[in-house]
Amino acid sequence: MSSGKETKLFAKHILRKVFLEDWALKLTALGITLALWLGVTGLSTPTTRRLTVPLYLNVAGNAQVVNEPPQEVEVEISGDKRKVEQLNRGELVASVDLSDTASGERVVSLSPQNVYMELPQGVKLTDVAPSRIAVTIEKVEEREVEVRVETTGTPATGYEVYSTTALPPRIRVRGPESIVRMVEYVRTEKIDIAGKTADHTARQIPVAASDPKAAVLNTFVDVIYRIGERRVDRPVTVPMPGVAGKTVSFILYGPRSVVNRIAAADIRVEISLNGDGEEEPTVTLPEDVRNSVEVRRIRVN
Repeated sequence: MSSGKETKLFAKHILRKVFLEDWALKLTALGITLALWLGVTGLSTPTTRRLTVPLYLNVAGNAQVVNEPPQEVEVEISGDKRKVEQLNRGELVASVDLSDTASGERVVSLSPQNVYMELPQGVKLTDVAPSRIAVTIEKVEEREVEVRVETTGTPATGYEVYSTTALPPRIRVRGPESIVRMVEYVRTEKIDIAGKTADHTARQIPVAASDPKAAVLNTFVDVIYRIGERRVDRPVTVPMPGVAGKTVSFILYGPRSVVNRIAAADIRVEISLNGDGEEEPTVTLPEDVRNSVEVRRIRVN
């Protein structure tokens, strides 16, 4: 009997300890536990969020989009509230794989099934707007075109530009076939030659096509300017050798100071017969001016 009574008293003591003593401490512990439970379950509650993100169209390496489809789309994302709220909009991109899409005008559907976004586990894409976009895809081709030199300013007074040469003189452009076929040349950035009096080389000058969709494969060229004294015409008439009463007239074209110092006596004229039996004069200038002076419009009088 004594043993049973003691057991009942011990059980009563335990119940009193559990349910009747230290209420303040137990209520505090219960409150903390409840708060933690609500916090965890609340954060894991599913939620949705709508964002505007960049749209990237992935086409084959030998193709390009030539129209202007939307650059951004609105997406709806659903999942764990904590993970959804932690998403950084600046790191999100919606991409569509068009690498197997044939060239031409196409209407592309946008949906969670064909739009890819890199999202954390527990978060998924549930909607995309707009749901369709128009896309024009063309094959890409390359073509070699002329480099045209653009110049600003003029040489010093009494001087002129004899010639300009771009190195390389032709470069390749690449882009959609309909655009590349319309590109006949590319232009250099404008080069200032104001006040120049001698030959000049401008190095690493940028070049660009008029249409930005035509990519220039070699974006820099060197440009060589030949600059010298302004050239003039000087009429000259000399006796025709070996034939009395006949003369040979011609024009000397070159730098003023060089042309003016050439004496008629230093010019050699020879006469020969061409295939038609007609007299054909040949004018030979002094050796030191042959590279700078040109003989034009030779005729027998």
